[in-house]
Amino acid sequence: MINFYEVNETNQMIEKENLDVRTITMGISLLDVIDSDLKNLNRKIYEKIYAAAENLVATGDDIGREFGIPIVNKRISVTPISLIGAAACKCADDFIEIAKTLDKVAHDVGVNFIGGYSALVAKGTTRADEMLINSIPQALAVTERVCASVNLGSTKTGINMDSVRLMGEIILKAADLTKERDSLGCAKLVVFCNAPDDNPFMAGAFHGVTETDTVINVGVSGPGVVKTALSKVRGESFEVLCETIKKTAFKVTRVGQLVAKEASRRLNVPFGIVDLSLAPTPAVGDSVADILCEMGLEYAGAPGTTAALALLNDQVKKGGVMASSYVGGLSGAFIPVSEDQGMIDAVTAGALTLEKLEAMTCVCSVGLDMIAIPGDTKATTIAGIIADEMAIGMINQKTTAVRVIPVAGKKIGDVAEFGGLLGYAPIMKVNPFSCDDFIKRSGRIPAPIHSFKN
Repeated sequence: MINFYEVNETNQMIEKENLDVRTITMGISLLDVIDSDLKNLNRKIYEKIYAAAENLVATGDDIGREFGIPIVNKRISVTPISLIGAAACKCADDFIEIAKTLDKVAHDVGVNFIGGYSALVAKGTTRADEMLINSIPQALAVTERVCASVNLGSTKTGINMDSVRLMGEIILKAADLTKERDSLGCAKLVVFCNAPDDNPFMAGAFHGVTETDTVINVGVSGPGVVKTALSKVRGESFEVLCETIKKTAFKVTRVGQLVAKEASRRLNVPFGIVDLSLAPTPAVGDSVADILCEMGLEYAGAPGTTAALALLNDQVKKGGVMASSYVGGLSGAFIPVSEDQGMIDAVTAGALTLEKLEAMTCVCSVGLDMIAIPGDTKATTIAGIIADEMAIGMINQKTTAVRVIPVAGKKIGDVAEFGGLLGYAPIMKVNPFSCDDFIKRSGRIPAPIHSFKN
C-alpha cells in the first residue's frame, strides 16, 4: 500500500521538482501491411496506425488529469520503414510519400512525433535502405512530426563505414534543406550503434521486428527530483550519495510504471517497458548537468565529470530496476546540450567541449546528443565524429548515438534556436584537422573479439 507520506512526497516532486512522464510511446508493427503497390501501402499504413493510436492522446491526457502526473508527450513508433517500403518503393521519392503519410496520421491522431523512418544497416545496405537514407533530408524538410534514425553498427557485426560516410553527407543535406529554421531537420535525425528495439524516446524510436503487434513503452524523467534529493546530503560520503540516487530513481520509476500499466489497460495494448532515463528539458531546475554540479563540480565538464556521470547512471539503473517489471530502451542519464540549461551554461563558460562530451558518452545512456556545430563543417568530419561514437558503443557493448546539427550559416559563438523541448544551443567548436583519407576507405570495421561468444 502507498501511504499518505508517499503520496505527499510524489505531489511535491511533481509540483516543485519537474517530475513528469516524458512520453507514452505506442509501438506499432507495420509488417502486416506490406504491399507492392505504393498507393495501397500508404492507405494501409494510415489505417493501421490510426486504428491503433486513435485514442492514445486522449487516454494519456485522462491519466494525467486523474493521477495528477504531467505526461508531456504522446508518440508513435513504427517498424523501420526501409523494411515496410522495400516491395513498393522504386526510388527515394516513393519513400518520401510514405513519410508524408506518417506525418498526416501523426497529425490526425494528435501525437507530437512519429518515429521509425529508419534503416538498420549495421552490417550491410539493401537497395531499399539506400533509397530511404537518401530520402531522409527531403522527408524531414517536408514533414513536421516524422523522426528518422539509422543504425550503423553493433557489437556483433562491427561498423558499416560506407553508411557512416554517407550519413555525414545526409546530415549536411538535411541541415541545408531546413536552413531557414536553424537546420531543424537534423534535430529529428539520429544515428546509432546497438540501437534498441523498444526505445520510447525520439528521434531514435522505432518498433523493432522482435516486438509484438502493438505495445506501450513509457519514458520517465526526473532530473530536478534527483538534484533536490542530493541537495539534502551535501558533503556526505559516496555511499550516502549512491543510496540517495537509488532511492530517488526508484520513486521516479514507480510513477512511470503506474502510468504505463494504466495506459496499457485502458488502451488494451500490452505493456512493454519503462525507460529509466533522466531526460532533461531547457527548463531551469530540470537539468542533468545541475545534478553533476550538486555532486560537487563547478560546471559539467570539469575534471571528475565522467566519474560523476558514471556514478549517476549506474545508481539510476540500480534503483529503477527494482521499481518496474520490465525496463529497457536507453535507460540512464541523457546529456543533450540544447535540451539542458546546465549543459548550455557549461558550454558557454568554456567548461564543456565536444571531446569531453565524447568521453562522457562512454558511461551515459546515449551519446552526442543535440549538439550544434558550425554549418561549414565537412561531411567527412561529421562522419569521423559518428565513427568515434559508434566505436565507443561497439567496444563497450552499449547503445551510443549521434545527433549533431551543422547549423547552416552559423559559426562558433552563435546560437541556434530550435524551440520547445528541443531548446537552443551555442555553436560548439569542432576539431579542424582532417580525417578524409580514413573516412574514404570502403567496407566495415570488424566486430571486436569479445563479441564472438557463440
